[in-house]
Amino acid sequence: MKFPAIKEHHLYNKAYRSGKRFFGRYVCVYVLKDTHAKLLAKQHPQKRKVNRLGLSVSKKVGGAVKRNRAKRIIRAGYAPLEDKLIKGFLIVISAKPEIDGKKSREIYSELKYAFKKLEMMEASQKNNAPTGEDGK
Repeated sequence: MKFPAIKEHHLYNKAYRSGKRFFGRYVCVYVLKDTHAKLLAKQHPQKRKVNRLGLSVSKKVGGAVKRNRAKRIIRAGYAPLEDKLIKGFLIVISAKPEIDGKKSREIYSELKYAFKKLEMMEASQKNNAPTGEDGK
């Protein structure tokens, strides 16, 4: 699945400077409200707001192969969370050197925790209240 990407360098800097942040063991997550979300929603085929994703992996992680693998596992960890997140934000995920050799399920659990801390999960996902008829 292809995620809308952040392509402009100034948007990365904006997210780093003024976005909410979470620092985990393997990744750092920066979240900032997208000022162009309405404009992008008009261009979207279903006319919906979307989150733009930016990945940042430095040479501290390793060579090109390790950096590309890190990006792949971050995308794989992010994919199941995409539908559960509030839309209309810039999301920058920066890999730490400790990501080398980790699996996507470890990244998924860290990203899930990060988005809960950053209050990015939709209201239906935040409270895990029972949905049964009898309230159990």
